[in-house]
Amino acid sequence: MDIRQHIRTIPDFPKPGILFYDISTLLAHAGAWKACIEQTAEVVRPWEPVQLVGIESRGFLTAAPLALELGLGFTMIRKQGKLPGDTVEHVYELEYGTDTVEIQSDAIKPGSRVVILDDLMATGGTMAAAIDLVRKVGGEVAGVACIIELVGLGGRDELDVPFEALLQFDA
Repeated sequence: MDIRQHIRTIPDFPKPGILFYDISTLLAHAGAWKACIEQTAEVVRPWEPVQLVGIESRGFLTAAPLALELGLGFTMIRKQGKLPGDTVEHVYELEYGTDTVEIQSDAIKPGSRVVILDDLMATGGTMAAAIDLVRKVGGEVAGVACIIELVGLGGRDELDVPFEALLQFDA
């Protein structure tokens, strides 16, 4: 199945000049969503992870069902202050300021091979921050994957691990 047919574009969202790639239409079509998870499993399986990590919030939508499909555990990376218990944070630069993401300090056993997932990668800043955060808690990042990569923004160049995207769109 061509999951590209189930991605809707919305111009000028969230601000003028941005073309938003909306996966809600993909999620709404059971057959397309199942095909997306199966295709992502084929990408992730060779990296031999023992755990999947999803980036808030749409990365959860990919990582959680994929973890079930592959028989793996699932861990969340969230914005600051959203996880209970002891957390480890990572502050990273945005175009105009900084952002902070966190993971629970005991979420990944040291030395565990993990794969990080998100719905879309643009500049790579959030994904690079997630990689650094997983490493801070002792995880080994075997690779990262997304449904969509916006090419031309240099996101892939920000990563030092294998990266795969199911679909590519021009930024």
